[in-house]
Amino acid sequence: MTVHNESTKAKVERLKSATSAEDLTPGQEAWRALQIMSEFTYATEKLRPVQPAVSIFGSARIKPDNPWYAKTTEIARLLSDSGFSVISGGGPGIMQAANEGAYAGKSLSIGLNIQLPHEQSGNPYQDMGISFKYFFNRKLAFVRTSMALVCMPGGFGTMDELTEVLTLIQTGKTRKMPIILVGAEFWSGLLEWFRGTLLKEKLISPGDIELMQIIDDPQQIVNAIFDCYEREGFAPTKKERQEILGI
Repeated sequence: MTVHNESTKAKVERLKSATSAEDLTPGQEAWRALQIMSEFTYATEKLRPVQPAVSIFGSARIKPDNPWYAKTTEIARLLSDSGFSVISGGGPGIMQAANEGAYAGKSLSIGLNIQLPHEQSGNPYQDMGISFKYFFNRKLAFVRTSMALVCMPGGFGTMDELTEVLTLIQTGKTRKMPIILVGAEFWSGLLEWFRGTLLKEKLISPGDIELMQIIDDPQQIVNAIFDCYEREGFAPTKKERQEILGI
């Protein structure tokens, strides 16, 4: 037993040594923190006048000949003509479809692009584009600016963005907003799993399921967003602001 403990300890020390050799110096860490703050501040100021806005998420892998591309373009155009700026991730696929539809409409088309080593280049249908180095700054920009979230079919990135917003609403860290899932056949299995597994095991509350709704008709999506804010107003209440800020 002693030999095993010593061997394990030695392995841990070797791993610590290898890791520390790659660590940033205190000066480099401080510089990175300043870069993060600078990027966040720039995005916040740039997006401050963009209201009201709706974010559209979905797969970067969907091609222009895919029916989901056309539907996304239609939804974005309707939102734009209804007075909502449309925000996407700024890249290809569903992101491009969202920007393309909004770009042809009356309101702003906005892309929040992420810098990646081998992808993603910004699409050309943007009235305003912001390039992010850090994913968490980008996700925060989506949530802070959006009045509603429209989720088209997508992969891990789309699931990450969806569950991030659900978690923030569930924990009271952001205002409750309409979350619309487009594609009944695509999303129904996930909602069934939420109900049959997460809710059954009491890992979420019954009301958490109600944060999402499946709507396939583009005009009904716009109507649902308007219905929500006609009831509750665009500006957060004093109570909501206090809950979000923790004061």
